[in-house]
Amino acid sequence: MSSAQESPSSSSQSGSTDATQVFVPRGQARPRRVRLPILLFLATCVSTFMLGSLHWHPNSLTVGSATDGVYVRQLIYEHWQDGLIYMVCLLGILLFHEFGHFIATLRYRIPASFPFFLPCPVNPLGTLGAVIVMDGKLANRKEIFDIGLAGPIAGLVVAVPVMWIGVHQLDLSTDQFGTYRLDLMAAASMFIQTIQPPGHEGATSIWQQQLNPYFMAGWVGMLVTGLNMMPVSQLDGGHVLYAIFGRRAHWIARGFMAFAIAHILFHDSLHWLLMYALVYLLIGIDHPPTSDDTVKLGWFRIALGLASLAIPFLTFTTYFIR
Repeated sequence: MSSAQESPSSSSQSGSTDATQVFVPRGQARPRRVRLPILLFLATCVSTFMLGSLHWHPNSLTVGSATDGVYVRQLIYEHWQDGLIYMVCLLGILLFHEFGHFIATLRYRIPASFPFFLPCPVNPLGTLGAVIVMDGKLANRKEIFDIGLAGPIAGLVVAVPVMWIGVHQLDLSTDQFGTYRLDLMAAASMFIQTIQPPGHEGATSIWQQQLNPYFMAGWVGMLVTGLNMMPVSQLDGGHVLYAIFGRRAHWIARGFMAFAIAHILFHDSLHWLLMYALVYLLIGIDHPPTSDDTVKLGWFRIALGLASLAIPFLTFTTYFIR
């Protein structure tokens, strides 16, 4: 996920003691925070490894007695391979996604931070994704398009084969039990219907105990990609939408938000309503203008951008089903 910065000076007010100033005018040397991104990355490695080893059951970390602590250590000892696979695959997807953005900012000399990973050991995923912060107002129409789309494409290059391996290892004929079920996004359903693992007939969700680390990593990677490609504000999809349609993108973004909220209320998925409220409060709905909205995209970028706007519909899910 890429996030634009309102002004170069605002980063110096963040209160971090990790570095001096991150953002400077285009073309000049750009000191970046190093310590904080590394620490957050290592913390995310730990949280994703732990959740993978615990088979994506964060409640196992709520240790209330010495017996519980022994149980958690035993789970990690027995399933550390799953934790390692999940950590490597998921962080590989997120790294490719964020460095897709980062390399595009280097190409166009747009000041940007290193990726900030967001560990979260209290949810089954072990992370909330990652983000880079850039001074997006320095980018023109074509540049913001390339920066916005580079991340999702790079992430999917890893997520698709990881999901493919995960579906091959599924066995949906086993007993259906666990703390929750995962809703199957359209992309995952297409993989399952193509590969046809045991018990695939009529599958619309997968129970926790049927998961494997490859499938879970691919599922999370596609979910994160779909969320970032929502055509709203300064999310990746918002960059693409504004580059194609200009100020008309504001009305499309508002319509998408109205549709998404109606979908949430209809399916009683109130946790998504909170997420959309945070998106609105933090970054708004309308995308700000670029440094030059008159730059031509060309037919190939327009066609690719329109096709990419289908990603949220292929990877959207109601998340967990209790």
